[in-house]
Amino acid sequence: MRELVVLGTASQVPTRTRNHNGYLLRWDGDGLLFDPGEGTQRQMIHAGVSATSITRICLTHVHGDHCYGLPGVLSRMALDGVAHPVHLHYPASGEDVVRALVSISSPGIDLRLHPHGGSATVADGLEVRPLKHRIETYGYRLTEPDGRSLLPDRLAAVGIRGPDVGRLQREGSLAGVQLNDVSIPRRGQRFAFVMDTAPCEGAEDLADGVDLLVAESTFSDDDAALAGQYRHLTAGQAGELAGRAGAGTLVLTHFSSRYDDVTLLAAQASACATQVRVVAAHDLQRVALPERRRWPAPAPRTREGPGSSLPNKTMG
Repeated sequence: MRELVVLGTASQVPTRTRNHNGYLLRWDGDGLLFDPGEGTQRQMIHAGVSATSITRICLTHVHGDHCYGLPGVLSRMALDGVAHPVHLHYPASGEDVVRALVSISSPGIDLRLHPHGGSATVADGLEVRPLKHRIETYGYRLTEPDGRSLLPDRLAAVGIRGPDVGRLQREGSLAGVQLNDVSIPRRGQRFAFVMDTAPCEGAEDLADGVDLLVAESTFSDDDAALAGQYRHLTAGQAGELAGRAGAGTLVLTHFSSRYDDVTLLAAQASACATQVRVVAAHDLQRVALPERRRWPAPAPRTREGPGSSLPNKTMG
């Protein structure tokens, strides 16, 4: 199963209908929790999300609306007896804050801390790029390697079935049949999480060609001056980011409390990303990853030089 569970969509100030940040990405057997703000533990209950499903926690930065829910989540995991290791990724400059939050959590889980600085691969298939906010901030990108999709009719034609199918996949050939003879290329899926930033190169790199892009949309285009002052994206800028990147689906979130209705923000983003599906997220919403794209994948953005591409890896 691959889907995004939206636990909260507010920015600095929660509202009656929007909790602080919190996003769980279900990615096969992994559960990646991004930016658990205050109240995330309770939102998990409402969403039917088990604490035992979390394998990694990723913090973009240590502003409170992105990390103050961490002690509660970790304490719930301890209470539920989570036995597997839990990896916590965060900017190295936030070490003191993260240590303080961890210190007030209930002990009892195998928590492994992974501070990072600069562009880096922080786990198999999981990478970070620096963003442009008021404090050190990073976005995340998850990439599945390209592979091949088996064609049942071709397998049947050459008489390969049952356990031999797996053997063919592992070994690349079987009884004179090549894997390429009975399959077609399959593009790996890609996900990006871009939070709290002004437009920047790091955001462009993260978003490039992804199937699902989660991006902050704190302000309306009408409040572009405020967005610039606080180094946030407007809805139109989020749409431009997704449009240039050739993203499949854009999920807007992190809305300022000044907007009771975010329909306008969705419209502004859509106007700048006419080929992209735009979703203005609401709390407890579930967004499935789009269907796999046909091969070859589009190359919407071309830029030479370092950081112009990210390697294809998978979560381990």
